[in-house]
Amino acid sequence: MKVLVAVKRVVDYNVKVRVKSDNTGVDIANVKMSMNPFDEIAVEEAVRLKEKGVVTEIIAVSCGVTQCQETLRTAMAIGADRAILVETAEELQPLAVAKLLKALMDKEQPGLVILGKQAIDDDCNQTGQMLAALADLPQATFASKVEAADGKLLVTREVDGGMEKLQLSMPAIITTDLRLNEPRYVTLPNIMKAKKKQLDVFKPEDLGVDISSRIKTLKVVEPPKRSAGIKVADVAALVDKLKNEAKVI
Repeated sequence: MKVLVAVKRVVDYNVKVRVKSDNTGVDIANVKMSMNPFDEIAVEEAVRLKEKGVVTEIIAVSCGVTQCQETLRTAMAIGADRAILVETAEELQPLAVAKLLKALMDKEQPGLVILGKQAIDDDCNQTGQMLAALADLPQATFASKVEAADGKLLVTREVDGGMEKLQLSMPAIITTDLRLNEPRYVTLPNIMKAKKKQLDVFKPEDLGVDISSRIKTLKVVEPPKRSAGIKVADVAALVDKLKNEAKVI
């Protein structure tokens, strides 16, 4: 079975982001970029399924600027067999990414698509669900455990009330949660091997996909600074402040 894994290049999670002076977005000049942590979990899960003999080939896919090749090389160092970059300088919104992935699904015919549940830059949590709708395939979001048995997938996911177990026929789409696995450490020999693996580059127009934006960002601002906490003498004082100052009750 062939697996398609989507990965995104984002500002590293250790970096404190800064808003541009003109409030048009986040400043990424000279900022460390890395693979979205949820996507790293997706790649790791695909590699584990391959190690169990369920998967025969792992294809890492990214959509974005030329530098996304570095992210794809990281995915191949973790264990992906080859990679595809859909190269564009345009800012991609979830629907555009879902359309590009759908076009690649039509081209590659994978039995499974694994995505991170969300990207840590926009936190949209939409691409996987949109892709499932476009492809008309079963989906399991926020997966915390994935098992393959008798040609089907058994997915455990966390919901508000506890745990939910789903059985999916393939092809299917899964989005990964943090508790699914812990990605392996990428070794230097695997990084060197990844440099020799196949990486194909396409343009959106090669896939016949319209990536024009449907949403316009009007303004980006930093959240207000939190004021210092205070101590109150008793419950009555707490209720008074919540009612009259915070106005939350």
